[in-house]
Amino acid sequence: PRVIHSILNSPYANLYNPENIYLSEHGGGAGNNWASGFSQGEKIHEDIFDIIDREADGSDSLEGFVLCHSIAGGTGSGLGSYLLERLNDRYPKKLVETYSVFPNQDEMSDVVVQPYNSLLTLKRLTQNADCVVRVPLPLGPAARPATNSLPGSRLWHVVLGAGAAHPLPLTPGWHLQVASVRKTTVLDVMRRLLQPKNVMVSTGRDRQTNHCYIAILNIIQGEVDPTQVHKSLQRIRERKLANFIPWGPASIQVALSRKSPYLPSAHRVSGLMMANHTNISSVTGCRCALCQRLCVAELILALGGSLVPPPPDQAWGTEAVSIFL
Repeated sequence: PRVIHSILNSPYANLYNPENIYLSEHGGGAGNNWASGFSQGEKIHEDIFDIIDREADGSDSLEGFVLCHSIAGGTGSGLGSYLLERLNDRYPKKLVETYSVFPNQDEMSDVVVQPYNSLLTLKRLTQNADCVVRVPLPLGPAARPATNSLPGSRLWHVVLGAGAAHPLPLTPGWHLQVASVRKTTVLDVMRRLLQPKNVMVSTGRDRQTNHCYIAILNIIQGEVDPTQVHKSLQRIRERKLANFIPWGPASIQVALSRKSPYLPSAHRVSGLMMANHTNISSVTGCRCALCQRLCVAELILALGGSLVPPPPDQAWGTEAVSIFL
């Protein structure tokens, strides 16, 4: 977290999409422990793969994945190993390339378990990575002239399908500014509508409960192609992003509308979801429980009891006749 916060407070913060930055809820790392990073990956992999799936679904032709990590620490080695295994299971036909930072073997490390972290990570790299680029440490000034002629945004343009790397020579000292604009797609909007953080009712939804949708109506406004809607619904069905009740129709109803010429909008596509979800029972259950407690309190007061606990010496004595909650 300290490194991520330092990047977010630096001039390079604008290079990253804030929605694609993940920080753990407890605010800690893996503590230079491979086992800690790997076990934490099992708990948070759904949140991380929500980000990965969103980016993968937004690509026109996905070739593979590039993982940049270190094999000496805890997060890069443990969490990186877990992500490699999950990427192989989730995207078996896509290639995975890693840029793995190897520690300096000539110096003693401050991390006592560094050899174990490296050994456990190397096994996952051998089993789950199609291409591993070793990045040795330290990278001093001697390595800079070889890369000064390459743009910083992509040192090597790797064609994963052919397995060949093509360096792009440029004039030394020149730096290109690459401007990129991401287009908002129908699939991106519909995925965001299904995310619990975008629900306007605080129901305390968690991933452990088996709540389901009863009915969904998405109102999509803007420049929308009907074929994109069909592809988006098919992708949502394949990813099982929306769980419906087993005795009802598992379909998302979509209504398309045009933009109002009188209301300015900064988004090309926007959406609104109206859904009937069984998780609303948690809200009504809390209300019913609170109402029941109030009824019990009124009953105790009507019977002449007290809601204040008796003194400690009479708390459980035979003469303590007051009923308290």
